[in-house]
Amino acid sequence: MTIIMILHIRSKYTAVGRKEIVMFFYMYAVIEFLAIFLDSGIIQTASAPYPVPVYTGLIASAYTCLLINGFVGFQFAEDGTPLSLWFLRLTCLVVFGVGFFLAIATFKGFAGFSFSDPIALWIVYILWPLICVVIYVVSQLVLVLRTLDDRWPLGDILFGTFFFGVAQLVLFAFSVTICDAVKHYIDGLFFFTLCMLLSVMMVYKYWDSITKEDLEFSVGSKAAVWEVKDPLLTGGGADYSEEDNSTSYHGPPASIVGGMTGATMYSSHGYPPQGYPDREPTYR
Repeated sequence: MTIIMILHIRSKYTAVGRKEIVMFFYMYAVIEFLAIFLDSGIIQTASAPYPVPVYTGLIASAYTCLLINGFVGFQFAEDGTPLSLWFLRLTCLVVFGVGFFLAIATFKGFAGFSFSDPIALWIVYILWPLICVVIYVVSQLVLVLRTLDDRWPLGDILFGTFFFGVAQLVLFAFSVTICDAVKHYIDGLFFFTLCMLLSVMMVYKYWDSITKEDLEFSVGSKAAVWEVKDPLLTGGGADYSEEDNSTSYHGPPASIVGGMTGATMYSSHGYPPQGYPDREPTYR
């Protein structure tokens, strides 16, 4: 599903914020791919601790990317320009580095951090994503209410917020209850991942609903078919009108002398024309 959304975003060549929002979906795809190995236990975090800091840094930077995308529509910097793209990339890189360092420092217990008191890790992993989501939702509500005539995108925002809230609630409040109820076959993490996918899909649906592609400059997957309606540009056997047939278009070529042909003029007045003496050429 994420690949389908990415391909559709990339196909909207003239949409506002296309390059910025697609970066968020790239990061989400990498996060989910890495989560498959971490959540299933394929990667043992006790013996290989570094994938977890990478995952933590990606989480923090992905929410940062979403936050910055919330301000693209206000055109503080023109979307798609090097200024906009490099600001987004460098900011996400810095946040990724901070998240990676805090996770590895908490796990290893150096630089004043300890796994017995992971307050810094809690801020970057739990509190920071919540702050980014709140700011993003508020900014998009302001954008829709103040600049758009269509109110349907509000439904996408509300549904996305609902699924995000349900995901957090299921993971942190009812995960153990669900796990015990189904005899440890699944837990709240399964429903958390599903609800997060739905919320990301609502982000895509919202962006798609507020961006209109300029069809004049768009590049489609099919070549344009042009219909030639000018009879002069068509092949033989064109159906000309009666008015065209009555003109000299299909007859002998016209002359600039009173609309007459040269043959008609000379046959009626004789040759040479009157007023000009018929003189034999003289030689010296």
